[in-house]
Amino acid sequence: MREKMRLLIALQNCDKKIQETRKKRDECPARIASLDSELEMAEASLTEAKEKLEALKKDRRQVERDIEDVEVRKKKGQAKLSSVSTNKEYRAALKEIEELDRTRSLLEDKALELMEQVEQLEEEIKEGVKDLKALKKKVDGDRKVIEQEMKKLEDYLGVLLKEREQLCKKVDGELLSRYDMLRERRGGLAVSPVISGVCQTCHMGIPPQKFNELIRGDNLMSCPNCQRIIYWGEDEKLKLEGEGAEE
Repeated sequence: MREKMRLLIALQNCDKKIQETRKKRDECPARIASLDSELEMAEASLTEAKEKLEALKKDRRQVERDIEDVEVRKKKGQAKLSSVSTNKEYRAALKEIEELDRTRSLLEDKALELMEQVEQLEEEIKEGVKDLKALKKKVDGDRKVIEQEMKKLEDYLGVLLKEREQLCKKVDGELLSRYDMLRERRGGLAVSPVISGVCQTCHMGIPPQKFNELIRGDNLMSCPNCQRIIYWGEDEKLKLEGEGAEE
């Protein structure tokens, strides 16, 4: 009977490792996707900065054209001064020139502001290009590490599945069916140790009489509360096997 229980504990140990290995393997694609997302965000940010730079340069060129237009209008206004015949016309021409000077001054301030923004953004883009290059290198390295890890997990999973197959061959068919049913219905744990009269999985007490029967180890027994297959957790040989399941 102890050998049957030892096999069940070993099988549960193997199943636990299979579950954990599959979980780690299945997390790998999400980790790679997260790396790709980080890279895409950095690329999008750099693209946005470049588009903003082009818009600023376009605005600056327009302001420069506006300054040239104002200068042309001012020269025409100055030429007009020599041809006016009345004081009223002369004052109007002077006022127009003054307005053009104020407009030119505002435009020049705007052009200077845009130039400073362009220079600042160009520097930020320069740094952004360097940062993106470094990030691409890091992402490529991290992706390779994850892919290698995923390959190792896949290989290890293959080993575990073969180990499970061999264990299943050694377990009685009816008992294996019972084990698989319990594992499916009890969150992956079909076997539980009982220590000091308490099931270590559902934490409910075992009646003294049943606990004594469990210690004798004559029959396979179930927890009256969670129905898992139970064993005496202080049996030294089974204890070692059970501790292996907790690694």
